[in-house]
Amino acid sequence: MLASLIRFALVQSALLQPNSISTQVQSGSRLQLIVDRVIPSVLQEFAAPHLQPDQIAVTLVDLSEPTGPESAGYRGGERVYPASVIKMFYLVAAHRWLENGRLTDTEELRRALHDMIVDSSNEATSYIVDLLTGTTSGPELPTAELDAWHEKRNAVNRYFTGLGFQNINVNRKTWREGTYGREQQSVNVSQPNHRNWLTTDATARLLTDIVTGQAVSPERSRQMLALHQRNPFDPAGGGQAREYTGAALPPGAKLWSKAGWTSETRHDAAHVELPTGERFVLVTFTVGHPKEKEIIPAVARAMIKGLRGAK
Repeated sequence: MLASLIRFALVQSALLQPNSISTQVQSGSRLQLIVDRVIPSVLQEFAAPHLQPDQIAVTLVDLSEPTGPESAGYRGGERVYPASVIKMFYLVAAHRWLENGRLTDTEELRRALHDMIVDSSNEATSYIVDLLTGTTSGPELPTAELDAWHEKRNAVNRYFTGLGFQNINVNRKTWREGTYGREQQSVNVSQPNHRNWLTTDATARLLTDIVTGQAVSPERSRQMLALHQRNPFDPAGGGQAREYTGAALPPGAKLWSKAGWTSETRHDAAHVELPTGERFVLVTFTVGHPKEKEIIPAVARAMIKGLRGAK
């Protein structure tokens, strides 16, 4: 599915604007064998906390192949509430708006983009969504005004739909406590898109394009990737660096990532460079086990072993 989405995006991006997301990813049977071995072993390892087959989704993209990226996955096209992983999509949209002149590059915008990705700030994300869509949170609106508000709020959805992304919803702010006023009005009338939704395939595609310099432009991709850099070996590196994919990395590895967590989900989207030369993107979403910190590292550890063994 990921490969077909990428091929569709190539056509769409040529019609929309230059330097859109366009990395070509091929389905990799070798990689699929790795994923097909890893998932059952992880399900068995975490049988005690009752990890179910429909509570995990994974997409792996190998960036080490000279013929280009290859991908494989497990439930990669399933919609999952993404928590803070959605912030990567708002980051890319902000850089596209900057590139097109729809946003003005200011210190305050850059501060918010930094805090949204580096610190996972919900307040910064709210500000970015306002800028991207020309909407604001606030008191309830009459029906006609709410319809106009919805049209504006879907600007980011329209952008990614135009690039061939499927089965996602990217139009909600991230909250710590909940929605009120017109935000709750929108939730009430927007089934089934009352929440943000992502797939691991879509997330892996986006991160792969940032890594390979295809998201908006090479320079903007570089800037976006820099915000995701983590140090999993620094005791002060924070939870996003040390409690997700980073917990599985050997000494000398490099990590760029964006985690997401709520009372029901625990996710990570990671780009890894190993000291032995392997480079890959690994996106892991889990549902129903938000306090289980070992599932995502176990997936990463097994994928690394599989990639090294496949050489």
